[in-house]
Amino acid sequence: MPRLVKLHRSHNHRIIAGVMGGVAEYLGWSPNMVRLLFVVISSLSVAVPGILIYLLLWLVMPNATADSYIE
Repeated sequence: MPRLVKLHRSHNHRIIAGVMGGVAEYLGWSPNMVRLLFVVISSLSVAVPGILIYLLLWLVMPNATADSYIE
C-alpha cells in the first residue's frame, strides 16, 4: 500500500472526505481500523464530540495529490 509523505486526505480510501483514510495511509495502518478506533474514542469522549474533530480535520488537511505518495 502506498504511504503518504505528509498528512493529507486520501484519494484511495475515502468514504466521506478521506480524513481517516489519510491518517491510516500516513501511519501505514488499515483504514477500517482507524475508522473503528476513531468511533470508539469519539463515543467515549464527553469533552469534544468526534464530529467536530472530523470537521476540523476536513477543513485543515489538504487533499492528496499524486506527488503526496511514496511507494
